[in-house]
Amino acid sequence: MIARRGVLAVAVAAPAAAQGVAVDWPALGRRALAPIRAAVAAADGPPLLKSFVTDGGEAFDLTHAEVAYTYDNALAGLALLAGGDRAGAERIGTALALVQDQDRHWRDGRLRNAYAAGRVFAEAPRSARPPGWWDARGGQWIEDGYAAGAAAGPVAFCVLLWTALGPRFAVPAARAADWLETLRGPHGFRGGFVGHEPNPAALTWISTEQNLDLSIAFARLGRTLAAAHAAALVRSLWLPAEGRFAVGLRPDGSINGDSGLDANLWPLLTWPGETAFAPALDWALSRHGLPAGAAATELDGVDFDLDRDGIWMEGTAQAVLLLRRRGREANAARFASTLARHTRTDGWITAASVPWLTTGLETGVTPGVADFRYPARGHLAANAWAALAGFGVSPFDPS
Repeated sequence: MIARRGVLAVAVAAPAAAQGVAVDWPALGRRALAPIRAAVAAADGPPLLKSFVTDGGEAFDLTHAEVAYTYDNALAGLALLAGGDRAGAERIGTALALVQDQDRHWRDGRLRNAYAAGRVFAEAPRSARPPGWWDARGGQWIEDGYAAGAAAGPVAFCVLLWTALGPRFAVPAARAADWLETLRGPHGFRGGFVGHEPNPAALTWISTEQNLDLSIAFARLGRTLAAAHAAALVRSLWLPAEGRFAVGLRPDGSINGDSGLDANLWPLLTWPGETAFAPALDWALSRHGLPAGAAATELDGVDFDLDRDGIWMEGTAQAVLLLRRRGREANAARFASTLARHTRTDGWITAASVPWLTTGLETGVTPGVADFRYPARGHLAANAWAALAGFGVSPFDPS
């Protein structure tokens, strides 16, 4: 890893698998969860947690100084629940329900992609706002259009958290599902919207990963027709000749044949009994694994996309969970040691092994530009997935 101010990793001599040392998986879960628990404990009232550590001096640190991504927070709530901290999970669930209910414009059950981190005040609706930053040069407050938008996947993850927490959150879960159903297309559900109210731009592509999320969220709420519609889209994007899933459909309805890591790992976590999909794991390892060209047993982690310009820690933690469930302990242990090497001294796992990790995806803010990247910063979602991997719990498990 490249040493940067604030992102110094803990040194690990060699992968645990190479040393023949068994991994203490619950301990991994507890370590990864510790900074999340501490952040919740330090908050006053129902909080939304910052997604990234912003202790560097780059533009990212300014623009993300208060960003709490909705997906990251829902995932953190699920990790807290897996680690036995129901109270902490409920506090995040409450915060997400408040921002849904108190949005400054929308009343249809959607949640924005991100909010300002910190306590959400039930008595102060203006605390439920998108994140932003002060542009000193332009003399204006700026809100990012992606953060202000609403994508299907993050909203579905809120439903996954709320349904896991039980009947107390039935109303926000149902409202979110009502909005998600408005995204229905002939094949699956569309991506959502990007940009500010009152007329954000529609995201007309259809995502394999997001439709998988929706299939589980709808099923938990007993919305069997919607669940089946989403699941059918995912299954239709299985490419048997290649042994993997495509990432989705383009706006014109054609198959997007790019390879996304989560699009190939998550269906195996969701439908472990469907043996026809089993080759997707080895596809992901062979095409996304690093070092490039290494045997599966010699890989250190996985990239988000096929350019293999660095290791994506969140995805590597997802792979740890799936590898464990497939009985591939040595692979899982080697990946776990990579997570350890990229854990900061404050306990946060960096999002990427390189300063800027490309994904090939667009935020939608600038059409046609693949501007979605992960930085080498401590990352809430990386810790949450590592905790889930350590505890052996999937967000898609029956609640």
